[in-house]
Amino acid sequence: MNTKQIRQKILDLAIRGELVRQDSTDEPASVLLERIRTEKEQLIKDKKLKRDKKDNEPIDEVPFELPEGWEWCRLGDIANISMGQSPKGETVMRNSNGIEFHQGKIYFTDKYIDKSPFFTSEPTQITSNSVLLCVRAPVGEVNLVNREVCIGRGLCAIEPLGNISIDFCFFWLILLKDYFNENSTGSTFSSISGEIIRNAFIPLPPLAEQHRIAQKVERLLTIVDTIEQLQEELKALVKQARNQVLNYAIAGKLTHQDPNEEPAEELLKRIGKTTATDTPYEKLPKGWAWCQGNQILNTMKSQKPSGEKFNYIDIASIDNRQNKITDVKTIAVTDAPSRASRKVKFGDSLFSMVRPYLKNIAFVDEEYSNCIASTGFYVCSPNEALFPKYLFYLMVSDYVVQGLNKHMKGDNSPSINNEDITNFIFPLPPLAEQHRIVQKIESFFASFDQIEKMLT
Repeated sequence: MNTKQIRQKILDLAIRGELVRQDSTDEPASVLLERIRTEKEQLIKDKKLKRDKKDNEPIDEVPFELPEGWEWCRLGDIANISMGQSPKGETVMRNSNGIEFHQGKIYFTDKYIDKSPFFTSEPTQITSNSVLLCVRAPVGEVNLVNREVCIGRGLCAIEPLGNISIDFCFFWLILLKDYFNENSTGSTFSSISGEIIRNAFIPLPPLAEQHRIAQKVERLLTIVDTIEQLQEELKALVKQARNQVLNYAIAGKLTHQDPNEEPAEELLKRIGKTTATDTPYEKLPKGWAWCQGNQILNTMKSQKPSGEKFNYIDIASIDNRQNKITDVKTIAVTDAPSRASRKVKFGDSLFSMVRPYLKNIAFVDEEYSNCIASTGFYVCSPNEALFPKYLFYLMVSDYVVQGLNKHMKGDNSPSINNEDITNFIFPLPPLAEQHRIVQKIESFFASFDQIEKMLT
């Protein structure tokens, strides 16, 4: 469920008059506009407001048809729009002396702006009870302010006139973000002018309907917030379930054991390898064995880049949420990093030795078998005792990741070394059971993928 699209749809229905009923007894927006014009004339006469060139200029081409009683107008027709002016730098400091100061959107929230720790003793542009609009990158973000603040050049204040619902204005301005971005200028950073803001069209409902719309939107968006919260909780549960499946898998609790299959210990003997003498206290299913990494992993091989260009896998190439290789770099051999020397092939698993808890771990699919990996990885290459995909799931399991985390050394880039992996004790099932385990894991994970897809 795409909650972003739901929010957009709610707001779109609201400003088209399709979210609440129209009441023929409501005072029409045209009457409200006349009152605002009278109010503006008085403000201009009192020199509290400057006359806009497009004041009361008719709108020839409207974006869409409005319900009866509504009117199209420009934002400048119904609001006092004040562009922010930054005070002198030396007057801005982290104390409570003066007026709270906001330069941009850093303290924006979903609706009401948070308090800033900065204050100015010489405020330049003070506003209260208005919509704050970002006029510099990121252009178009909006928030409400219900207290007196000073705004800098990154913001403008929009103060509705004629008792117009500030919530209704806020919701409409959210929908104007694309308009503001399309009309922004600037090469270093984008910005919009006061003229662009004043000339933005706004569909104005009767005053009473504005409040009904704002209340309905608030109720519906609260429901969407709840849905989003539940989605995040479900995502966390799915993540936990994935980890639990892996934990069960490498403990032999996910599949049945077949007494007719060659035991892991016999398999190791057949290929000239041995089981571990110092084993964890956990008891393994019958037919399984504990063994060190150097008994089930081939020795890593080096490969230097050759030719004109080569494909390089570094830590940034791994998506650690999906445990996949996603961003292989093609680099000129003359620019090859000194760390580019790990040979990889189809069926290997890459395990980042730097901060292993970040789980920069990935299976090497066939399309990446011609790549060279960074020495920041341990290339886990399975011997005849291991099914490659079982090895991958083993390496991403909590048992292995958390176990190897205990060996990290270093402050800036805590890491493990090659021996930490080759000496680590791994659970080894019979080879046929490894295949069944992988099938079971991937069946569960396919279901989890479907659930996650529904949650996005």
